[in-house]
Amino acid sequence: MTAQDDFRRAMGRFATGVTLITTRLRGELHGMTANAVTSLSLDPMLVLVCVDKTADTHDILSKAGVFAVNILNKDQADISNRFAKKEFDGAHGLDDLPHGFAATGAPIIEGALAYLDCRTITEHHGGDHTIFIGEVAAAGELSDSAPLVFYRGKYGEFKGN
Repeated sequence: MTAQDDFRRAMGRFATGVTLITTRLRGELHGMTANAVTSLSLDPMLVLVCVDKTADTHDILSKAGVFAVNILNKDQADISNRFAKKEFDGAHGLDDLPHGFAATGAPIIEGALAYLDCRTITEHHGGDHTIFIGEVAAAGELSDSAPLVFYRGKYGEFKGN
């Protein structure tokens, strides 16, 4: 076991929500699954998304300058799996998913719990990832369903008290 394996296993104990990051570039729709998403600031409203520098969607996000964070519900694990595959480039994968568009042009997935429509304001390098910071232009709730949760490499759902 390497130190990186230990780190990965330890971080796997941190339960996260699951999102689909979507964008539009030159008329093409793109998406990728991400769980490294964090609210950064309320004033101004900022969110950050960490993207592997080798991900096909990385350069597209950088060029597009806009993205939406779609917070997935407990019944959308299939969407998460589809956009998490390394061999899947995210292009055209949204064509058959019911969706609309936010004011920035980023796709909003029907059935998601909520969305954040963002304009990229800066990018920072963080090791093998880039941290995209987006200013939230709009946010909305779309569903009252339970969230999709990722823990120790598996999906689950949140059950509150």
